Amino acid sequence: MKAILRSLGAVAAGLALAFVLVIGVELLSSVVHPFPVPFDGDIPAHVRRYPGWVLSGVVFAWGATFVLATGVASRIGNRMTGAVVGGLLACALLFNLAMLPYAPWFKVAMLLACPFACWAGVRLGQARAAADGS
Repeated sequence: MKAILRSLGAVAAGLALAFVLVIGVELLSSVVHPFPVPFDGDIPAHVRRYPGWVLSGVVFAWGATFVLATGVASRIGNRMTGAVVGGLLACALLFNLAMLPYAPWFKVAMLLACPFACWAGVRLGQARAAADGS
């Protein structure tokens, strides 16, 4: 029972961290590429106007989010909890990329960065847990 609760807590912690970090990335994005005034509610049109440099930063920021979230889940739980968080984040990413008209290069970059970042996070989380002796 203790292992199940620890695993659930690890997944919850990883997802909570990802949630906070994605909100931070989106807030920063809204500062560097604000909505037009007046805003008519057309999110796809706003996404189409994203400058390339903003999207480049988002690739790194979301990649770091994936590394940190899967790393935390792996450190608290195990590789499987990190993989679960990575899988859930990958599903969220796929949904986001399918729903919004991002630049094609951005979609490719995110689809390449996501699995690598999740793998790196799981590895780092497990290495850190092993170093701590947990």
